[in-house]
Amino acid sequence: MDNSDRCGEGYLKSENVMTLNETQTENVLLCYPLRPDSCPKLHRLTVVKVAMYAFFVLMILTTVFGNLLIIISISHFKQLQSPTHLIVRSLAASDCLLGSLVMPYSMVRSVEGCWYLGDFVCKVHSSLDMSFCISSLLHLSLISVDRYWAICDPLRYKMKVTNNTVNVFTTFIWLFSFLYSFYVVFSGVNTIGLELFIMQVYCVGSCVLFFNKQWGIICPILTFFLPGTIMSSLYIKIFHVARKHAKVMAESVTGGLKSQSSAHRERKAAKTLAIVMCVFLFCWLPCFTVTVLDPFFNFFTPAVVYDALIWFAYFNSTCNPLIYGFFYPCFQSAFKILISTYICGNKDSNATTFK
Repeated sequence: MDNSDRCGEGYLKSENVMTLNETQTENVLLCYPLRPDSCPKLHRLTVVKVAMYAFFVLMILTTVFGNLLIIISISHFKQLQSPTHLIVRSLAASDCLLGSLVMPYSMVRSVEGCWYLGDFVCKVHSSLDMSFCISSLLHLSLISVDRYWAICDPLRYKMKVTNNTVNVFTTFIWLFSFLYSFYVVFSGVNTIGLELFIMQVYCVGSCVLFFNKQWGIICPILTFFLPGTIMSSLYIKIFHVARKHAKVMAESVTGGLKSQSSAHRERKAAKTLAIVMCVFLFCWLPCFTVTVLDPFFNFFTPAVVYDALIWFAYFNSTCNPLIYGFFYPCFQSAFKILISTYICGNKDSNATTFK
């Protein structure tokens, strides 16, 4: 083979490579096809997309209507308007707003891999996301403090903890959550030192919230690890005190032998507290752990994995009405009355008493 044949063969190979590259470029679906700096869309089978949308819609509906049922029950029945239940209502409002104002847009972003609403709406979405999540976490911690006082110091609790006191604390939680979140996102303090990295990875159609090393530590400690530690410690203390009270009551009645009712109360308390803490840690710990580690390891977590961790955190807002509502007989009675009255049209159900 002479040199001309070799040159011709090389030309054909290079031409084939160029054609292949052009074909691959054309096959890449972009969020904004007319913009060269657009982000690529995620390639997923139609069946997978439909399944993801169905799962997310079910999760959103459960979050919104489950928490809405809690809010209506406490607002409608004066018997439920105790300090503890007012905190639960405020928690349900936070979770309900997360499900209605944040999760639907996150769903489209997760399934399609694109953000279609612009940078400003992205910042508002990220701020609301942080606000409602932080509010939910702080409300969970406030519930643990309330339960600790009620069980471990009942006399002082009845004198000092009133509805007005609870309203002050819940208002502070809402204000802190919004001011903190909107300040962090719109001031850009969380991205100081990451400007070059963000410029390299940025594309039109993305909506990602980055944290530098400083705020990657400050934010998780302030909004999760500190409240989570308080919550865990108090629930452990509550569990031991509840067991001690049940044992004393059983001994005073049966002369040393535990009655079946006290043993049942112990099992129920242990089960409820275990579910509360396991769901809380399962949903939030992975997300905040990655938030802390990512800035120190050049953001090694794949976008798909981090997105899944965010939905795990959202799942806590789906579980809250099940844990704090459906596990208590008073809420079960309220739900039955509301459903039978306003859905089934049975007006006589208003006479039902709470257990």
